[in-house]
Amino acid sequence: MKKKKNLIMSAAVAATLFTGLTSCSSDNAGDGNQITDVNVVQNDASALSLVNGIYSHWQPLSSSFSFIIELQSNKLISFEGEESEAGPLNSRFEAQGDTWYQIKIFNHLLLGIAQANEAIASINKSLEEKTVSQAGYDAAVGKAKFLRALAYLKLAQLWGEVPVFTENGGSTTERKSIDEVFTQVVSDFTEAEKLLKDFDGDPRVPSKQAAQGLLARTYLVWGDNPLTAEQVSAIANTQTDPEFTTTPSRLEKAVEYANKVINSGKLALDPDYSKLWGRDYESNKRGTNEHLFTIAHDGDKFDAQGNHQTHCSWTFPFQNGENGQGYSQNHTEVADDNLYDDWKAEQPNDKRLKKTYLTSIVNPTDGKTYKYYSPVYTPINGKGVDESYDNAQNLEITQNSVDRIEIRYAEVLLTKAEALVQLGRNQEAAEPFNQLRTRAGIETVAAPTLDQIKREWDYEFTYEQFSLLNSYRWKDLIASVKKVKNYKHFANDWESTDDYTSEEETFFTKVHNHLVAKYNNVKGRNYRQPIPSGLSGENLNIKQNPGY
Repeated sequence: MKKKKNLIMSAAVAATLFTGLTSCSSDNAGDGNQITDVNVVQNDASALSLVNGIYSHWQPLSSSFSFIIELQSNKLISFEGEESEAGPLNSRFEAQGDTWYQIKIFNHLLLGIAQANEAIASINKSLEEKTVSQAGYDAAVGKAKFLRALAYLKLAQLWGEVPVFTENGGSTTERKSIDEVFTQVVSDFTEAEKLLKDFDGDPRVPSKQAAQGLLARTYLVWGDNPLTAEQVSAIANTQTDPEFTTTPSRLEKAVEYANKVINSGKLALDPDYSKLWGRDYESNKRGTNEHLFTIAHDGDKFDAQGNHQTHCSWTFPFQNGENGQGYSQNHTEVADDNLYDDWKAEQPNDKRLKKTYLTSIVNPTDGKTYKYYSPVYTPINGKGVDESYDNAQNLEITQNSVDRIEIRYAEVLLTKAEALVQLGRNQEAAEPFNQLRTRAGIETVAAPTLDQIKREWDYEFTYEQFSLLNSYRWKDLIASVKKVKNYKHFANDWESTDDYTSEEETFFTKVHNHLVAKYNNVKGRNYRQPIPSGLSGENLNIKQNPGY
């Protein structure tokens, strides 16, 4: 994957936004180049423009999330250059504080929070001075608090206790308790819910229903009792999963907020699952209202960094598989044939399978069918291949302009179903649960079990940046990763073979080595990501997570 470090703001700007947390005003206000409250927020449009700048920290992360959340699971491996690169390190559970994706995500989320704080402070002052209207304030501050809440939620899910600082102050180095972080998330999303307008069909714009959907997610995550640092420390160097526990009152809130979205009547499932991904399907162009909130991308030339989801999982279009020219290794690879085979054995009629795992695809340029299945190759992450427009498979890899879906209506339904099951209300969970299965063309159930709920997350959301986060919630990270022992290429006879060409042997040996590394390296410490350095390698002075 192209890291594009040159597109990331300089260390000086980063230091100003993060560690300094300075106001837009300054003693140097007489300097004509100085940004001040007066010349930034002069009207409603400039208030919204100031907040929109926060997206510059979200756009570079769209594909980067997958390099932690999906690679640190049993579903994905990475051949991103040398084995010392950040992708392979995450794939093998060898990431440390100097691993690039951890650095990139952690810092940009914190920088986005700092920028949101500055924007909120400036717009508050402008409201007092009546240079912005109440409507302008609501739109801008509602969006800023929405994005700040989402950033804190991602940080809490991946790093646990993190510093909490807002426009009202706070430390950028002192880690707050899990409950304090989630309290901030809930506060911001709740305020955003009040300030933002109803969903109007454009998922790129934060809405009241998007805030409600993410509150449902927040309460489900919080309701599954995220581990404390002390709990992680107790298992950091073991291959033992902790006990799964819940807080029912928070799960009830997850149901409540999911119902708000459902009862609004503004969202719906797209009748065709395969039409949810691709440039020509983004921004609700189909008018089906399933995408609830997305991060906009117009390609490398226009936004902070194009969405490389297509690029990373389809790095070398039609060079691999049957009719391909060799074994050019994609930046991310489906971990093994078993992921496709097991699903097909369980649910052979599931319409989602053929979009999630491509085992064959026609090249629109030469008309040939390229097959991906061992021993020719392994399946391809179909959600990372844009098939939405003419010759998309060949062209989109160079455009990187597909929007990233943060939340869609299907998640709201499954969140409600899971919260109900965890509360022991399994029969009530059947209605939202079965909506997904009906669209998929598979049998419905009268009262889903938690195991069925977990499998449904796989069926519906594989490669959509949930894998690791769900394992954290369910406290089954180690058990789930160790399933790779049963995969085809985990067996010792794939370590080296005389039955294949040198290119084939190199490819399948690397698959084998990554699966074995996952099995051996995953430990309790991996319930947290390592606290990284700053973007320029500086020490952020935040206490390290256990085991790193």
